[in-house]
Amino acid sequence: MRLDHLKVEQFRNLEQAELHPAPRLTVLCGANGQGKTNLLESIWLLTGAKSFRGAKDAELIRRDQPFAVIESEFEGGGRPQTLRLTVGSQLSERPGRRARLNGADRGRASAVAGTFTAVVFDPNHLSLVKAGPEGRRHFLDAALCQLYPGYLAALRRYARLTAQKNALLKAYDITPGADVLLETYNEAMARSGAEVMHRRAEYLDRLAPLAEANYRDISSGAEVLGVRYMPCCDPDPAALAVRLREVKSQELRAGFCLTGPHREDLEILIDGQPGKIYGSQGQQRSAVLSLKLAEATVAGDVLGEHPVMLLDDVLSELDDARQTYLLTRIEDKQTFVTTCDSAAFARTNGKLVFVEAGRVREE
Repeated sequence: MRLDHLKVEQFRNLEQAELHPAPRLTVLCGANGQGKTNLLESIWLLTGAKSFRGAKDAELIRRDQPFAVIESEFEGGGRPQTLRLTVGSQLSERPGRRARLNGADRGRASAVAGTFTAVVFDPNHLSLVKAGPEGRRHFLDAALCQLYPGYLAALRRYARLTAQKNALLKAYDITPGADVLLETYNEAMARSGAEVMHRRAEYLDRLAPLAEANYRDISSGAEVLGVRYMPCCDPDPAALAVRLREVKSQELRAGFCLTGPHREDLEILIDGQPGKIYGSQGQQRSAVLSLKLAEATVAGDVLGEHPVMLLDDVLSELDDARQTYLLTRIEDKQTFVTTCDSAAFARTNGKLVFVEAGRVREE
């Protein structure tokens, strides 16, 4: 996977910006608040996913503009391709994110998931270690949506069933035929939930050993990373059906679903201890980077081509040895890195691109 050309209009603070990336490393330089991360975010949106910063579509559009446009030329699937995204406000003729791939209208941007693939690291991704399980489930689901086109449909199907079951549990006593309806929901959730769980378990079987090896290299063997999937039961429809029956009375008292893939977690350990409690900032950052590098490796193995790497403020809080390792790992893959200080990249052959007040200047 290689991005050859990017053109952005009316996107956040980028009124008009054009980028011709290097085949390997492109370093986006500039002070804070100039638009470096915005440029990185525009590349990420080409994957068909939502903003990695959690922004709503309306927040992506430059103030007082009806829509933003992201146009790209890239090499993917063994051939040159083009992808055009529009992000329309709620008042525009085409609200939301819409995609046109190789000149053909594909409707919603999510329809092109898996066409342009990327892995992103953002300082907020430290929440993978620090925060609750929702962010870790999102990490798994975002990666799987790029790898397996049917996964998003299965995830949405399960989420819809969970919402319907929650509504039933809240009004159980006043709903005619509630017992039969609950059993129907549980049967459907066992099937779709097990599909989600199976994909997650299969993915982590590949991801975990790679992440652990990456961390061992980053830390020069001084520390050990552990990554453990914590499902509610075996990833099997029959096992999940049994688990759903076991918690029925508890769910009726609680008024919402208590088990299933929407309640699972991914445990991240450093030297056998929970990373969120005992890990330093540098260790937590190293753990997330190890996971992200492993994510890119798995994607390359599954898809047959390495995804584009998007690294925002990646070197902060890493010592010299860890910085050197990371720079070595990314030097042969197309990578975009943001930095306030380009000196750290002087030892690389990266192309320097300067971003100032929403304007992009290439060296």
